[in-house]
Amino acid sequence: MANTRKATKRARQALTRQAQNQIVRSGTRSALRTAIEALKSKDPTRTKTAYLGAVKSLSKAASKGAIPKTRAARKISRLTMLVKKTLPASLN
Repeated sequence: MANTRKATKRARQALTRQAQNQIVRSGTRSALRTAIEALKSKDPTRTKTAYLGAVKSLSKAASKGAIPKTRAARKISRLTMLVKKTLPASLN
């Protein structure tokens, strides 16, 4: 437990930020899972919308600082390669 008013406030702020980051990361994981499931279904329109949603979610999480920018870039890159390999015409 914090011993000073300043440390107490910082602890409170850390909890708030932690909760917000958890919400953002959870949404990002859900978007990625949706994209992978859409890819497995081999439906091009569903895959494209899910892919774009996942990329947007990852980019937003990185810009907010919920996840590192390099991790977001890596996941976007891997997802893009997977989509292009599985359904080459879906991104055009």
